Amino acid sequence: MKTRLLPFLSVSVALVAVLAACGGGGGSSSVPPNAVATVGSATISKATFNQLMSVGCAHFKAQGQPCPKPGTVTYGQLRDQAISFLVQTNELQQEAQKMGVTVTQQEVDKQVATIKKTYYKGNTKAFNEALKKDQITLAQLEQFNIRPNLLNSKLEAKVTSSIKVSNSAAMKYYDQNKSAFTQPETREVRHILVNSKSLADRLYQQLKHDNGSNFAQLAKRYSKDTASAAHGGKLCVAHNGTSGNCQPTVTPFDKVAFSLKTNGISAPVKSQYGWHIIQALTPVKPAHTQTFNEVKTQIEQNLSSQQRQTAWQNWLAKVTDDFKGKVSYQTGYAPSTTTTPTVSTPTVSTTG
Repeated sequence: MKTRLLPFLSVSVALVAVLAACGGGGGSSSVPPNAVATVGSATISKATFNQLMSVGCAHFKAQGQPCPKPGTVTYGQLRDQAISFLVQTNELQQEAQKMGVTVTQQEVDKQVATIKKTYYKGNTKAFNEALKKDQITLAQLEQFNIRPNLLNSKLEAKVTSSIKVSNSAAMKYYDQNKSAFTQPETREVRHILVNSKSLADRLYQQLKHDNGSNFAQLAKRYSKDTASAAHGGKLCVAHNGTSGNCQPTVTPFDKVAFSLKTNGISAPVKSQYGWHIIQALTPVKPAHTQTFNEVKTQIEQNLSSQQRQTAWQNWLAKVTDDFKGKVSYQTGYAPSTTTTPTVSTPTVSTTG
């Protein structure tokens, strides 16, 4: 079965969406005959465009589809996507140069090594076979995916590097959203889940006889909840909510779990999953609202993420404005729309 490894290959959708409205219009005499577009003083060659189109064609073939034919709607969409991608990438490269942001070959090589390790267990031969199977080269993978993604990440890091969340901002958020930090009742329990009531009754009688001393062993042996059985049937349950690793359970289980006395063992309880025998291991921890100090780090991380995203989007919008009127296209190459999705750039497949 062919597995597409798109996660590490896709260029930021947000980036494309913000930069899609690049400047320029129809054909321009200022564009050299061997180029498809100019971005400021830079040119995008027809050779580069053709390489990216061949990559897009290979993507179609790798999915068992024919390469789009010139003149078709699909070909036009692929052409528009390729042009937009190259223009947008060029804009960012020029901005990066102004800011002193670069991507080294060493960084590219490191990313290639990471891809090999993650998807091919470090097997270079398997990686190369996947590239060959998808009819793309390592150079194309680096040029149209790895370098743009690394540059995008480094630019975003630099643009947002000065963002700090003040203590007062975090406190204000906490005061305005206290209900979000309310923790439900929780307690530690353990259970044995079986299919038949007769087996549940037999195990319950055995547990009553030995005061639950063999509960863990019986859970490991009989419980069909294999995840908890491996830990002697232990679970942390939460009432009407989630708290850390404490999770809500189905109503019959929840009702009994929170009504038992500490160390008490329930008679078999029927749920949609089968028959449970439950033992309460700890007292019920009452519902409570976490203090600001308990959630301060979490709030700061969330606010910082939101502020970084806003700053990055604003910066991308400014790049769009800065390049308005500075992008010209060769006749026949101007995108037909001002919003285009990400071009289908190099994809690598494995057989598994």
